[in-house]
Amino acid sequence: MKSKPYVAVSGEAEPPKACALCPRLAEFRAEYIAQQPDWFNGAVPSFGPLSAKLLIVGLAPGLQGAHRTGRPFTGDYAGDLLYGTLAEFGFSRGTYDQRADDGLVLNDCMITNAVRCVPPKNKPTSFEINTCRPFLINRINTLPNLKVIMALGRIAHDTTLTTLGCRRAAYPFGHGAVHNVGQDGARPLTLIDSYHCSRYNTNTGRLTVDMFRDVFKKIQKVIEDE
Repeated sequence: MKSKPYVAVSGEAEPPKACALCPRLAEFRAEYIAQQPDWFNGAVPSFGPLSAKLLIVGLAPGLQGAHRTGRPFTGDYAGDLLYGTLAEFGFSRGTYDQRADDGLVLNDCMITNAVRCVPPKNKPTSFEINTCRPFLINRINTLPNLKVIMALGRIAHDTTLTTLGCRRAAYPFGHGAVHNVGQDGARPLTLIDSYHCSRYNTNTGRLTVDMFRDVFKKIQKVIEDE
């Protein structure tokens, strides 16, 4: 499939903590700065080394999770499942303890979000997704060893495709789906989809631990086959 290469839009891969590009999100953050001054209350930076071969893209920080702790998927159920699985497959070392200062280190893996600030009711608008996309573009461009992008949920999948200049219709979202999204004149990348590892999805049976592990088996195989 032909697609235009993605390009750097600005020099920054991470927004400032007090990013004001999205007024609704900035206002929502301000409410929690007043209510919970000890929380992180800012745009949550990506977590992991620049040598990462795997980039995990989520939707946005959770209110009780990353927005509180300042690290993606840290402090809520989604993080329990994600970090537990990362450890099982050798993508982390140390012990995950739901705190940004727990000493956990990622191996060959980075975690980020399509939208870096917590949205009301966990639902960012199209404007907010588009406004934050340059940071994802630049984040991808800073990872020279990147082989696989894991999209957690349809919005992360769609945002990643747009970031890479790919037509969404050519790469439909599906749990466990594997998409070769190499660009003309750019490095090849593999996009692998998963249902989001939220408590809702696991409680309803939409996503099981074994289903999540199966996606990581695919990720591991792609990286090992390179």
